[in-house]
Amino acid sequence: MFKKFFKGMSTQAPTEPDIPSILGLRLGCSFELDSLMLRLVTDDLVSNNIATTQIIQAVGLVELDGTYIFRFYTDDEAFLQVVATSLNDVDVVDVKLFHFYDTLDIADKSRWTRLLDKDIGQATYTLEQQTYQRVWTSLTDYHAPVHMLETTYDEKGETSQTDQFTMLFERPISDGQTESLFLSAEEVEETPGTLTRCLVISTGITLSPAQITIYG
Repeated sequence: MFKKFFKGMSTQAPTEPDIPSILGLRLGCSFELDSLMLRLVTDDLVSNNIATTQIIQAVGLVELDGTYIFRFYTDDEAFLQVVATSLNDVDVVDVKLFHFYDTLDIADKSRWTRLLDKDIGQATYTLEQQTYQRVWTSLTDYHAPVHMLETTYDEKGETSQTDQFTMLFERPISDGQTESLFLSAEEVEETPGTLTRCLVISTGITLSPAQITIYG
């Protein structure tokens, strides 16, 4: 779908930039969401008051088994996630806008272990009385979290890395659309030998090419 929409854009293989960029999305630029689309789905979503125009303040990149996951963090407590099978615009396969719902501190190592081994990969997850079904399939009832190492670039020119143990869920909403739920158990070594851990909960929607306008 995104291949067709962006076929007029550059198809030349770019060199890997210092700060990741794709579809014209880059640090400091903005994008605009279709306001009609937002009005139609907003009552169905856990997130509300989603800004129509958002400015990118940081950029993250994950390389996962030949797939590139770009995350463009915005001034609306959100991130636009672009998944591509290469660093080229024409190989974009999915675009989702997530908003942060909550961040739960995990101070206890035993709680962290239980989260990864027993909680995060359950078949369903309930948030605000809404039940989400796990997207990633498994031969067993429990799916081990998917590890991602994200490198993040901010406006100050600084970079950081975060180990993430993730799981994706969805639930149907109106007009055949879905709301996604992304769980990320994150671990950061902020000082040598000391790990900080938390569970980041985000909800999101899938965007079609017609529902987003990217400004340089």
